[in-house]
Amino acid sequence: MPQAPSPPRPAKPSTAAASDPALPAAGPKQVVRQELKVSRFDQVSSFLLAFAMFIGILVGLLFLLWVTSGGKVVTEVMPPIAENPAGRGENAEGFERDFEPPGAEEVEDLLEPTMEETLTAVTDAVSTVAASLDSVDSNATATTQGSGAGDSRQAGPEGEGDDIVPRFERWKLKFAAKNLVAYATQLDYYGIELAAIGGQIQGVDYAKNLAAAPQTRRGESETEKRLYFMWTVAGPLMQYDRQLLQKAGIPLNGRQMLKFVPPELENRLAAAELEYARGQGHQSVTEIAQTVFESQPADGGYTFVVIEQRYRVPKTQK
Repeated sequence: MPQAPSPPRPAKPSTAAASDPALPAAGPKQVVRQELKVSRFDQVSSFLLAFAMFIGILVGLLFLLWVTSGGKVVTEVMPPIAENPAGRGENAEGFERDFEPPGAEEVEDLLEPTMEETLTAVTDAVSTVAASLDSVDSNATATTQGSGAGDSRQAGPEGEGDDIVPRFERWKLKFAAKNLVAYATQLDYYGIELAAIGGQIQGVDYAKNLAAAPQTRRGESETEKRLYFMWTVAGPLMQYDRQLLQKAGIPLNGRQMLKFVPPELENRLAAAELEYARGQGHQSVTEIAQTVFESQPADGGYTFVVIEQRYRVPKTQK
């Protein structure tokens, strides 16, 4: 007799279902999602890693910019402070102004007078009882009588301008350097060029990059418009200039040594001078007779600081 089929066996319950009957059984998709879920620790770690990479790239770019700029700090360019000092040019020094020679339009007034005009002039001269001659006390009359009154304007290119002591006479630059290398390093930092002019050599010989391998060039003096300083009193720094120019291979026999200041540095010096003067109660450069600057270390480089200033009374106020 055939036997009846046995009933199917019940499936073995899962561990999660056995432990907590209220939880539904986890399918394959739910297990994968739980394994791929980002934890709070992963989020914080990723943020810190990205922030560190950003800082590293920024520091690298700043370092590259510093290297390509030669290690110099880029400063803000200020508007130029222009001055227009009066100068006598090649005229002789004096206390007044000599008369200028007549122009072409004035020549006809100086032609030989007619006979009638001559007789009239002689009559006027004879009738004159006394005459006075105004004399001018000047450098010219002190040496040669009748040579003229000279020119009362100060030294410099000839022209009319303000009563200002020119910067090349008013400014004095001091360098605190213990040796030749320290002095040359400061000149390179400011962009100052040493030069030699005169003698039997035409043109101007320049030298820069003095602390390492000097670079030289030759230019024409007529095209040079920069402010320059020359030595009037011998000193230790004068010998340093001589050694640096000789190191660059520039001949110095019978020549004058010069320092050429770049326009950017000249403008910063002018701004520092005027700011210092205003702090002392002087509002115009016409009142300044001399300003002494000193090169001092600052922020990994150097800067000129006003350490002394003397004042004057302009001629217009006397």
